Amino acid sequence: MDARNYNHISALPSDGAIDLAALVASRPDSALAALLAAADLVLVVAANGRIDQVHVGSGDIEPGEVAGWEGMDWHETALADSQNKIDALMNEAIAPRWREANHHGSTNELPLKWLTLPLPGNRRLAIARDQRAAASLQQRLVRAQQAMERDSMRLRQLETRHRLLFDTAAEPIFIIDAASRRVLEANAAARRATGLAAQALTGQNFAALVHPDDHDGTIATLGALAASDQRHPARLRLASGQFFAMSASLFRQDRDNRLLIRLAPLDLAAPAESEPLAEAMERMPDAFVLTDDNFDIIAGNGAFLDLVGLARAADLVGQPISRYLGRPGIDLGVLTTALRDHGTVRGFATIVRSGSGDPAASDGEPVEVSAVSSGEAEQLRHGFSIRPAVRDASQAPGTSLPMSQLTDLVGRVSLKDIVRESTDLIERLCIEAALNYTDDNRASAAEILGLSRQSLYSKLHRHGLGNLGLANLGDTDSSNDNSSDGHSTG
Repeated sequence: MDARNYNHISALPSDGAIDLAALVASRPDSALAALLAAADLVLVVAANGRIDQVHVGSGDIEPGEVAGWEGMDWHETALADSQNKIDALMNEAIAPRWREANHHGSTNELPLKWLTLPLPGNRRLAIARDQRAAASLQQRLVRAQQAMERDSMRLRQLETRHRLLFDTAAEPIFIIDAASRRVLEANAAARRATGLAAQALTGQNFAALVHPDDHDGTIATLGALAASDQRHPARLRLASGQFFAMSASLFRQDRDNRLLIRLAPLDLAAPAESEPLAEAMERMPDAFVLTDDNFDIIAGNGAFLDLVGLARAADLVGQPISRYLGRPGIDLGVLTTALRDHGTVRGFATIVRSGSGDPAASDGEPVEVSAVSSGEAEQLRHGFSIRPAVRDASQAPGTSLPMSQLTDLVGRVSLKDIVRESTDLIERLCIEAALNYTDDNRASAAEILGLSRQSLYSKLHRHGLGNLGLANLGDTDSSNDNSSDGHSTG
């Protein structure tokens, strides 16, 4: 602000006190009056630097913070690093300018921004603005900038570590767009596996990098990965002919879905032998399933999928074989005990249940199982060959154990389990004999056996005889009672 705007100051009295409030009221339209009204603090300073008058404005400065300033040397109110600025303000030329100085407050440091104007009698009019709010904002800004710099540094370090891991990983890693399947990034191992440079690899359709025979399967696998979480690695062959186990993770970046694909090389030490063997196992008519030492399924061929009614081999992996094989309670325990004791089992009669049925159900398709154990103690595997059971005189249809195998259970399972299994076998044989004797007339069979018809129907359902459902027992009962010839087609 130019000094010519304050020429009226020369009209102020050259000696005596100056009433600042009266000065503002007398000239409300003047620039000086506006400045005094807007100031946080106004001082009248004598020629020798002594403060003659203190006027506190309408700002944040409390009168108690400057209590005792009146009569003090203005130089002494400032901190040591700001006293030279106060001296400069006292010697200011006709063209004033704002200077910042820090002062002693009653409780804390008081930062002020000063402007001095000359008064008659070599006095000075010192006008101040409180800088604490600005200083607080500046400190917050500095802290925010420092925090941003620290976060930026951490992000750069994190990106450097991830980039180092990505580029030095031994496994080929691709990042592709989930929608277009185009390669966005590939590490050094991926470039070596495909034989392409980084520029040539970026933008390529991932399906074009695989062997032509696996092209359609790769497209279907990538579509499934984008739609749901992958539970098990899929096998993949690149154009070079090398086989890999492909696993992928879906993530989101820049509002688009991405797939991070990792390829683990498959150990095919004897491809000439393992490939034909695997193909033969897949094509064989008998069901075959491989489990680990805990009897959790590792793999199963197509015939086993057909037997349990499942569409995908991945749905088998990790499931206990007891979910599909053996009657609840005794069958599988006998089978696994014999397998652990002898290493092989031949012609074991049991049942196979559907994958969509009740795991605790006791009915299913009768089968014969042959099993073998192989491998080291820490990597023991069990293979099960399963085929439909052939009925003969030594085994009743659909029973879980032949009569000759019941005595083999002694010492392996409790007597209570043996008796229960024997009771079920005898009960089934008696019911079948009664049905045969009465030509499948269930009412007469119940009378011969000394059972109520409802009890007979319940036992028929439990043993899976006669295709009888509990939901239509009443209808079947009335049809048997009202039939003219007393026979049922069962």
